Amino acid sequence: MLSFLDLSPLFQLSGIEWLLTFLAAFILGLSKSGIKGTAVVVITIMAIIFSSKESTGIIVPLLIIGDIFAVIYYHRHTQWKYLLKLLPWMVSGVLLGVWFGKDLPETFFKNGMAFIILLTVAMMFWWERRKSVKIPDNRWFAGSMGLMAGFTTMVGNLAGAFTNIFFLAMRLPKNQFIGTAAWLYFIINLFKLPFHIFVWETVTAESIALNIRLLPSILLGLLLGVKLVKIIKENYYRQLILILTAIGALVIIFR
Repeated sequence: MLSFLDLSPLFQLSGIEWLLTFLAAFILGLSKSGIKGTAVVVITIMAIIFSSKESTGIIVPLLIIGDIFAVIYYHRHTQWKYLLKLLPWMVSGVLLGVWFGKDLPETFFKNGMAFIILLTVAMMFWWERRKSVKIPDNRWFAGSMGLMAGFTTMVGNLAGAFTNIFFLAMRLPKNQFIGTAAWLYFIINLFKLPFHIFVWETVTAESIALNIRLLPSILLGLLLGVKLVKIIKENYYRQLILILTAIGALVIIFR
């Protein structure tokens, strides 16, 4: 067991850090199976354990694994016309994130990630409380949501709030929402991967070794999440997750 967890001096984690890392992978699996609003918890946990920029590269391959599962399971529900409205803008946002995020100091990057997390939480709280608000369905709305989603997914894997609001504005039913988001994130995360490998150098042999060790947790989360999607009521647990995530963002700032 010790040899299984022994990676390199780069990732010498304590027992509690390993536990939290496995928990983050499990929650990521839940998120990719269709339980929206939980991915930001993963970002918070990983940013606390690892450096903020380093954590983005650790998470991307795990996201792609989850995306593959989600695409296979929900592909028949994909609404391509809505995906294509958002995709070009997200690609542009990713490129902006690559350009502006590469040389950001770690402290600035960390505080920026925490700010984005808090902004994400605030946006989702606002959306939850104002369900009747009509959001404009036009190309400028898609453009602004796509750019912000692309930028934040590159610098912190935090596009969820923006894409969620866009798809909610389109009034997609649950399965269409999940299926369309699955393909969108699969394409975007594959697009991001070379930048993390060759430009930011946050995906390394050590991070891939860590990803392999986290596979059982993410697969468990994916399988359990599919079952939960069919029965769970989101109202109460989403609010708890958002509160805990906001606390986690403050921990990132003051750690």
